[in-house]
Amino acid sequence: MTLPIRNVAIIAHVDHGKTTLVDALLKQAGTFREGETVPDCVMDSNDLERERGITILSKNTAVRYKETLINIVDTPGHADFGGEVERVLGMVDGCLLIVDANEGPMPQTRFVLKKALEKGLRPIVLVNKIDRPQADPHGAVDKVLDLFLELGADDDQCDFPYLFASGLTGFAKESLEDDGVDMKPLFDAFLRHVPPPAGDPEKPLQIQVTTLDYSEYLGRIVIGKIHNGTVKMAQQVALVTETNDIVKGKVTKLMGFEGLSRVELESASAGNIVAIAGFANANIGETITCPNEPQALPLIKVDEPTLQMTFCVNDSPFAGQEGQFVTSRQLRDRLLRELETNVALRVEETDSPDKFAVSGRGELHLGILIETMRREGYEFQVSQPQVIYREVSGQPCEPYEYLVLDVSEEAVGGCIERLGQRRGEMQDMQVSPNGRTQLEFVIPARGLVGFRGEFMRLTRGDGIMNHSFLDYRPLAGEVSARRNGVLIAFEEGTATFYALKNAEDRGVFFIEPGVKVYKGMIVGEHNRPQDLELNVCKTKQLTNHRSATGDELVQLQTPTEMSLERALEYIGPGELVEVTPESVRLRKVAQKKLAKR
Repeated sequence: MTLPIRNVAIIAHVDHGKTTLVDALLKQAGTFREGETVPDCVMDSNDLERERGITILSKNTAVRYKETLINIVDTPGHADFGGEVERVLGMVDGCLLIVDANEGPMPQTRFVLKKALEKGLRPIVLVNKIDRPQADPHGAVDKVLDLFLELGADDDQCDFPYLFASGLTGFAKESLEDDGVDMKPLFDAFLRHVPPPAGDPEKPLQIQVTTLDYSEYLGRIVIGKIHNGTVKMAQQVALVTETNDIVKGKVTKLMGFEGLSRVELESASAGNIVAIAGFANANIGETITCPNEPQALPLIKVDEPTLQMTFCVNDSPFAGQEGQFVTSRQLRDRLLRELETNVALRVEETDSPDKFAVSGRGELHLGILIETMRREGYEFQVSQPQVIYREVSGQPCEPYEYLVLDVSEEAVGGCIERLGQRRGEMQDMQVSPNGRTQLEFVIPARGLVGFRGEFMRLTRGDGIMNHSFLDYRPLAGEVSARRNGVLIAFEEGTATFYALKNAEDRGVFFIEPGVKVYKGMIVGEHNRPQDLELNVCKTKQLTNHRSATGDELVQLQTPTEMSLERALEYIGPGELVEVTPESVRLRKVAQKKLAKR
């Protein structure tokens, strides 16, 4: 492949339009044949990505423009998947920072931009969604410049080129006064402002593994950029592992990227992003190199996890009824397999063979893993998320988050009060012309555990909450995360309308009539601080007397639906979430003697 090359990563805050913009680039570059049905967010191939509208895994694509091959990498915008962003930025020579014209820079904008600046990249800024009401494109550019200065960008990086665009409509332009026709101004900006790869095809081979894939026919496929040298099909090469061991092997398949497809190559040289089969045990960060002159590249540094949960075998009375994979060996194998592609994850054995300590970047990061395993047929239990403490300069420290809330005026007081109780310190408060208020906080990560559900209640579902990891700081002291007690099923059976109706004054239920329950299962939230056991399976005594009110229509209050995310946020110490392919249940670990009704 002898075409000139540009390697570009697309980075942005979640929901600022990265994937939609890539759709427009692919369509206008002639990737799809005429008349072909193209789904929205074509790069989001994972079911969870489509359902949630977020990018979880980085994706590679390539388009041709003016006889130049432009390799484009779409990266996640959420800080919980920062491990994907960090390793991908080492594979490119430039990046496109997308910012919403209305919202401006947000917490994850700060996170991904900081990573790009640390890599020495000079971003092109694209102000997206300029056709939306209340858009302020020039204001967004000013805010981005402030963020560059705040993050310590050098003079060259601060003198960034910027364009205006609408990914949905499919146009980009250098000035707001220009006509918005197509994406050509953005393609031209890639050629003008992204430097060509700096590698030397004559030097010894060096390819850094940045992404892993799997094929039933080829086995493990490694994806990475050729930093130096040239690689050929069937070539004998060596893999330098994390421990500096040298494993010799052969390139059994060499592929490049063209549109959304992989195309077989005979050879590829420095600067290309390629996919290689033939290394069953290769891991992220390792180097494929010449067997005669093995030269490893520096390992990829990924930020450490900040949150830990215990994954354990399901031992509830309903264990094994709904899942396909239920044993500790199956759970262990699946978690270890996840480590092969998920660089920000850590899995440790515990003193119990049935329990594993799993650490990740946040509740969403771990929640996505749990949901993925659940859909694959796994059945297991998880504990309440706990933050990971670390010693810095001999002092115990904990992770802190940078939090931004976008709320209506009436919710401001409640949010400030609750975050104050959770040790949050307000940094800034801005009131926008549309009457909404943006609040910025610095808060310990444990102060955010379980806050999202409370935030939704405070804002009546109208608030927007975003946060990203800031740094480790000294312990903040006790965090108040007040929650009422729970309602617990007293016996195994099927919940009845009669029992739930009679107990409605005790709190809010998570179940409805007809749901099977067991002793120790959490079925609702008590309206008092202590836990309470209830018989939710009690049936009405039948008599031969007709009630005078028997024909009246009686209705139950709508139960609170416990999704997986909500359940993970809700549980407290001594409680577990039971996860199966069909159900999400909450339960107590060990029963104490409680008041009975």
